[in-house]
Amino acid sequence: MGCIGGLVFVVLGVCVVIPTFGAFGVLWTVFALIITVTNAINAFTGEGIASHRFTIEDDSPSAAGRLEELKGLYEQGLITREEYDKRREEILREI
Repeated sequence: MGCIGGLVFVVLGVCVVIPTFGAFGVLWTVFALIITVTNAINAFTGEGIASHRFTIEDDSPSAAGRLEELKGLYEQGLITREEYDKRREEILREI
């Protein structure tokens, strides 16, 4: 839809706005052309022109890493056997 609307404004710019308003008409038509090209690229190509790019990185430790950390806490006496067993079961259920 943006591509079609942009084409309409380009045609209006060339046929009406440039002859009537001169330099403003040229500016109008250039902006309409940019809008048309941007929308055409987004509509007809796989890549498109993104306005924002998000990268999501999964920094959460693996189940094996969490189990090793839990074992270390137990061996250091920082958690009880019951806490160790309960948390170990939770980690194993998530796998």
